[in-house]
Amino acid sequence: MKLRSRFMIAVDITADLNRLSFQFLEDFYCRLYSGPPDPSFSGGIDPVTVSSSRHQRRHEDGVSAIDAGSSLRKPVSFWPGIYHSPVTNALWQARSSIFGTTTTTPSDVVDSIISKTPSLSRTSILYPFSTDYILREQYRNPWNGIRMGKLLEDLDALAGTISFKHCINHASMADSLLLVTASVDKMVLKRPILVDTDLKIEGAVTWVGRSSMEILLEVIQETSDHVDSQALVANFTFVGRDSKTGKSTSINQISPETAKEKMLWQEAEERNASRKKRRTQMKNIESGKEVERLNALLAEGRVFIDMPALADRDSILIKDTCLQNSLVCQPQQRNTHGRIFGGFLMRRAFELAFVTAYAFAGSHPRFLDVDHVDFLKPVDVGNFLCLKSCVLYTELENPMEPLINIEVVAHVTRPELRSAEVSNKFYFTFTTYSDKKKNKWKIRSVVPATEEEARRVIERMDCENA
Repeated sequence: MKLRSRFMIAVDITADLNRLSFQFLEDFYCRLYSGPPDPSFSGGIDPVTVSSSRHQRRHEDGVSAIDAGSSLRKPVSFWPGIYHSPVTNALWQARSSIFGTTTTTPSDVVDSIISKTPSLSRTSILYPFSTDYILREQYRNPWNGIRMGKLLEDLDALAGTISFKHCINHASMADSLLLVTASVDKMVLKRPILVDTDLKIEGAVTWVGRSSMEILLEVIQETSDHVDSQALVANFTFVGRDSKTGKSTSINQISPETAKEKMLWQEAEERNASRKKRRTQMKNIESGKEVERLNALLAEGRVFIDMPALADRDSILIKDTCLQNSLVCQPQQRNTHGRIFGGFLMRRAFELAFVTAYAFAGSHPRFLDVDHVDFLKPVDVGNFLCLKSCVLYTELENPMEPLINIEVVAHVTRPELRSAEVSNKFYFTFTTYSDKKKNKWKIRSVVPATEEEARRVIERMDCENA
């Protein structure tokens, strides 16, 4: 009995010490990262003050850049419905400050459609990698490069903030208007992005239709010659929807002022016309020509199926390159509208594509581009999401830079209903490093075994050549 009492006392003392240690660490980190509290803000979120030099840095073009590192100087805010990363945290805190500066406005003014200039939506965010060790470590990959998946996630978050600034005239509109990512145009990495050099992403709305808008984002990093250079360009299309009906709704129009803004508007107009034309062409493919291409692609696949001992040793079936992972979408991954954040889906798709290319090539791959992405269906909290990847085809004309084309398909699975729907399709292109020490294995050709696989290959090749 005495032994048991001594044991219980020891457990109580240990628990008290643990609680005290946890409280001490919590207080210490709050003092270290947060700084003095803002007495003017009574809510549960520390907003990024737009005029504060602590959170923003002004650049030569006059645009104030939100400092991505500043959000790390605060404890993570527990704002329900927000998925946190260093950049998304800073951006959503910036959105909260917009609400803080608005005043009560009559409903007829709130709901009116106005015209805005691109400069009003222009937003930039700065990554002070050279001085912020904590931020740098969150974006460093195992090979001392940038985590492209996290950068894609941040691009979507920044595009969302820009669409928010363009469309929301007053805080009351946030309840009636949903802004969702509809698609992302092809993004090509123009040069490697370094993880120890400051990085800036900036963008603005460049084109607006009745209910959709196009947002141009530029990833800029200083070169060794101390000159800002464009590393990547992305075009996001967002659509405005009525929160009650889910149908498309009218959004603010755009009035380009400068010569550059007018040029970007014209380029966006041509891209939209090109997309419509391409969709029409895909529907009108000549049946005879398509059959010939299908048979040509399936020829080697039939050898694998019918005479595997005689199959080409330098080829492999698509089905033998497949990987997949599954997850249940958690509340912490949802956006301000209560649905799963599109940037989170892009990051998970990229990371699966990367390991698929890694397993296929035998050495860690180098990212080149992500092709046009369509967000076909929304993904909700609690959905069972299954991501399936494969090497769709390879291009081996240049042995020093073979191209590995990866397809990732996201399925929303509902076991209760015995149903599965495609929510997203992602297409990534990787290559290998030319260093023979790193790249010991020869890249193989990939061949389809079924007509459905062959059709997918043809569709992707046609999109690449369009």
